[in-house]
Formats: sequence, C-alpha cells, structure tokens
Amino acid sequence: MMNTSLSRRGVIRAGGISAAAAGVSVATAPQAVAAPGGQAGLRKPLVIGHRGCSALRPEHTLASYAKAIQQGADFVEPDLVSTRDGALIARHENNIADTTDVAHHAEFADRRTTKVIDGETVTGWFTEDFTLAEIKTLRAIERLGVMRPESRGYDGQFQLLTLEEIADFVAAESAARGRTIGLIPEIKHSTYFTKIGLPQEQRFLDRVAKSHYLSTAAVIVQSFEVANLKWLRPRIGAYPKLQLLQLTEPTEMIPPDVAAAGGTLTYNRMHTPAGLAEVKTYADWISPSMQGIIPFVDAAGKPGALGKPTTLVRDAHAAGLLVSTWTVRPENRFLPTDLQGPGGENARHDRGCVELIRRLVATGIDSFFTDDPSLGRTAVDGTT
Repeated sequence: MMNTSLSRRGVIRAGGISAAAAGVSVATAPQAVAAPGGQAGLRKPLVIGHRGCSALRPEHTLASYAKAIQQGADFVEPDLVSTRDGALIARHENNIADTTDVAHHAEFADRRTTKVIDGETVTGWFTEDFTLAEIKTLRAIERLGVMRPESRGYDGQFQLLTLEEIADFVAAESAARGRTIGLIPEIKHSTYFTKIGLPQEQRFLDRVAKSHYLSTAAVIVQSFEVANLKWLRPRIGAYPKLQLLQLTEPTEMIPPDVAAAGGTLTYNRMHTPAGLAEVKTYADWISPSMQGIIPFVDAAGKPGALGKPTTLVRDAHAAGLLVSTWTVRPENRFLPTDLQGPGGENARHDRGCVELIRRLVATGIDSFFTDDPSLGRTAVDGTT
C-alpha cells in the first residue's frame, strides 16, 4: 500500500468523451477541458480546489471554498458523509476527531468509539452517530497542525456544511463573479454507509433534483468504489452536465465494495487497457493519484525524484476517458525530492509545486486536484 502521507484516501498523520457513448458532453464543464493528449492550442486543464483551498483554510469550510474560488479554481470539492438523520455533510472522513472540535464537547464524550471502516480499525467520533443539529454545534479545525499555521489560525471559526449549503454558496459566488464554478463531490465510504442503513447515492440525487445549481451547473461525482458509480450511471440522464469519475491509486488495493463482495479487481488492473475500457462503460473520468501519472516514490514509499511518465494518460484517452489526478500540495513532504526547497519537510516550496503541476500538465491530463488553487492557476496560465 502506498505511504499514507501521499495518499488521498489515507489520513495524514503528523481525446474527449463521446457524447453519444457517454450521454454527456465534455463541453459541460465550466471551461472546456483539454482534449485527450493535451494538444497545444486547446483549452487548459481544470484547476480543482481540493476540499477548497485546504492549504490555507480549514478544509470543507466556507472560508476554504471562498478562498479557492477567489484564487480562480474551476471546481471545488466537497467530500460527502452522512449524519444519523440522513443529512449529507462535507467532511473528508466520517471520523471527525481530527477535523472538528468534538473532543472539547463534554456532552459528546461518550460517543467516542472504535469502528471498522473499509477494513481499517478507526477510533474517534463518527458523523453517523450525530444528528445534523448536533453537528451544527461543532466547529472545524485544521488537521495538519504545525504544517499549516495560517489555516490553524482559523480553528473554531467555521461550522460544518451540508451539500445544500455548499451548492447555494457556490451558486452565489458564480453569480457574483460572472463565471460558472463546478462542484466535484466525492461520495465517501459508500458500502459502509449502505450497510448501516444510510445509503447516500439516492439522497444525493434527491438533492440534485431540488437544487437549481446542482441540476444545471457542472457536477462531477467521484468515488473510490465502483458499484455506486455503476448504480448512478443510468439514473443521471436528466442532468446532462453531471459526470462520473472513478478514483484510483497505482496499487494492488481492491476497492472497498469489490472487496466486500469477494471480488479481486484491483486499482492496478483498472489501469490496464482492458480495465480502462471497463471503466469507460460507467464513468467519464478516471483519476489516479499523481504516482500513477509520474512516479516519484522510493522503495520505502517515500518521495523520491520525479520519474518518467507512465502511459496511463495516453491509454485512458485512447479508451475515451478524461483524466484527472490528485493531490498536488505545496509542502516539501509532498513534492518529489528534486523539486523540494529549503526549510524542512513542512515548509512550503511554491516554485517546486508549480513545476510539478507543469510536469503533470505536460502529460496531457485534463484536470488536477490541488490544495492551493493559486499555484494551479500560476502553472496552467503560464505566469511565474
């Protein structure tokens, strides 16, 4: 398994799609994405604000989304988990021990527990054990501590948000700024939530149906699981701007739903030509981690020097898929060793981050997730 410090799924501790075939149009994104192959002269890849601007503001807060939009993000990302009463709220994980001040609420002390989520034993406080009203008494905090002091300075200021609140905020920002801003929600732990009686996919579609913005603006639904995207595929025809994205990692990991069903499909198999052809039957995008595009890990799973690009972008485009990648972060610990700067592993190195993005863009990717959209804009707009 890949080092969790480089993994979007792990908790950090310390040519275009055929409209006839897919039922959607590439041009439905806020800015048309680059065509497969990233040929010169075509539109720029999309800059996706990963949980907003999570390098500078606590993730999944209005402050984080506002900062990302102000910096020029084309899309912002809410990760979706469920409350006990079925609300869809934006948190990276259903365990909120590291991203909220729940530990300081004595009234919730007895809800600290240990659960098995997607095969991993986790201890903390979980969204499915709280009503939305209770969740609204909590405030967001920065989970990366000393690495992100600017963000940590906002601890305790912002409430946790529902999908509806985020959609209304993004709609308001779009109207104020005169440009469409897309949403790219990730449905988290689908199999787990279904097993405990809180399936999220139909409730997500219900909210799309009730929201003018969600039903008319560009929305890309992402998941590390497979079955929920396949379930969604035939049910999104009423929303021509809604697309589906398969998240992957260049590992032998098995998607949680596949593992739960006793299957053997791995993310690496998804990256083969045959696997990509299968993904194309239900998704419009594939989004491997950066290591699937340009490896830069050593034998111990820690950052090494930037290597040579794989064939994944080319192969995915040949299958008719658009390609995204995750997650570009500005701190040295997340950069290849040849692009790191002074100051230690927690220090930012903006120039190295911009150069990494440019190297990724050169492979022909159609979008990328970044914790600091301003650096993404610098990279794709050609400024220094």
